[in-house]
This record gives sequence, structure tokens and C-alpha cells, in this order.
Amino acid sequence: MVYKALTIAGSDSGGGAGIQADLKTFQELEVFGMSAITAVTAQNTLGVQGVYPLPLEAVAQQIDSVVVDLRPHAVKTGMLFSSSIIHLVASKIKEHQLQNIVVDPVMIAKGGAPLLQKEAIASLKSELLPLADVITPNIPEAEVLTGMEIRTIDDRKEAAKALHQLGVNYVVMKGGHGDGEQLVDLLYDGVRFYEWVSPRIETKHTHGTGCTFAAAITAQLAKGKTIYEAVDTAKQFIQAAIEDELGIGQGHGPTNHWAFRRRQR
Repeated sequence: MVYKALTIAGSDSGGGAGIQADLKTFQELEVFGMSAITAVTAQNTLGVQGVYPLPLEAVAQQIDSVVVDLRPHAVKTGMLFSSSIIHLVASKIKEHQLQNIVVDPVMIAKGGAPLLQKEAIASLKSELLPLADVITPNIPEAEVLTGMEIRTIDDRKEAAKALHQLGVNYVVMKGGHGDGEQLVDLLYDGVRFYEWVSPRIETKHTHGTGCTFAAAITAQLAKGKTIYEAVDTAKQFIQAAIEDELGIGQGHGPTNHWAFRRRQR
């Protein structure tokens, strides 16, 4: 059986994040990847030089074209940029009764450029999150979505509970923005928490880590894995991608999408 996954996100011309990172991750995990582009960015490791949202009709037609012929087993959303695009994506998820929805609430690029308009945050919370199976916020994104200040592990757990109450089945709180020499990633299923602890890697080459991590979860869910199995593999995938750095670009370089596969040999 060929497993398929659809990413609905922005295009990163530098190849480190966005649909490019998603499709590379799907491929590395032996899932056939498809895309619906929401916006085109002019972007490299130094930052985002331009953002060009696509017309709503173009986004809608991409989703429809994929779903009617190549129905995905899982769907990931990334950069959605505006309230109107979020509304459209939510309506298409309902219209096509899509399953295994993973929402990566992309808000700010690694260099600081905004990738989600402020007025779109309310739409994300009210329209898309109730349809999501999984949300994968980092700490700053969770602070925006919950209105909480997150400093401790207990704060992260409270934020996860608040996000779960918005209708998300599973909350994956990423720990990359936390303090200390160890990262702690949390999975909350509405009842209990699961933790993954890993050493912090001192490197500036972390562009696209959020996209890649969420795409790995999506790929595993497409293959019928449990949420715990999906997050566990995704954690191994992104850890390898960061540790075996490529070292390209003058700024925040991309992660190494083939590192995990090479380690399996």
C-alpha cells in the first residue's frame, strides 16, 4: 500500500522549511507527499525577503485536485498567513472529511518575519483547531494561542491543557525554546502527559525544525501509527536532522533531512 500525505503550507525558496521541508520529510519516511501552496516566500537562511499569498481560488483548487484523485491519509497545515486562508482550509477539511489533521501553528520565521497576520490568530483558534487531531506549537506560539506566560514545565502543561480544551485531540508542546541543556517535548492526550528528553544541540542550523518535526508526525499518522509512535519517530528524525548538520547558508541553515535514513542503515 502507498501511504499519502498532503501539506497545506507556504513555499520556502531556500528549501529548508515550508512545503519543501514537508515533502522531503514525507519522502524520507516512505510516504508519498502532495502539496497545496498557500503563499510563496522569497527566503533564504538570512531571512524572508518577501511573502506573496496565493488567491483563495488557487488554494482551494489545489486541495480539491489532490483530494478527489489522491486522497491523503493525513494532512499537515503550516503557514496559512491570513484569516481568509484559514477559513478556506477549515471548510475544505470539513467538506472532504479529511482525517489525521496535524496543525503546525506557524507564526514567525526563524529570522523574525511574521508568517501569520495578527488578526488570523482568532480564526486559527476558533475554526481550525477544533478540526485538528494534533497541534505542534513551540513555546512562543503556545503563549500567543493561550495568552499565558510559559516559563516552567508546569506552565507548558497548563498551556497544553488549555489548547486541548479548544478541541484539539493531542497537543505536542515543543521544548526547543526552553532553557537548560536538555530539551523536554511533551505530548498531552487529554488524560496524561508523555515526555521526551534530549540534549540541546548548540548550532545555528535549525531552520525548518518545526515544519520537519510536524511533517514527520504527519507521515507516521498516515501510515497508521499511534500518536505516541508518531511523535517518538518524529523526535528521532528531527534530532538526527539537527545533529548531522549540513552547515550551508550564511545564516540559520536548514536541517539534514536524510540524516535519519542514513542512521537506519
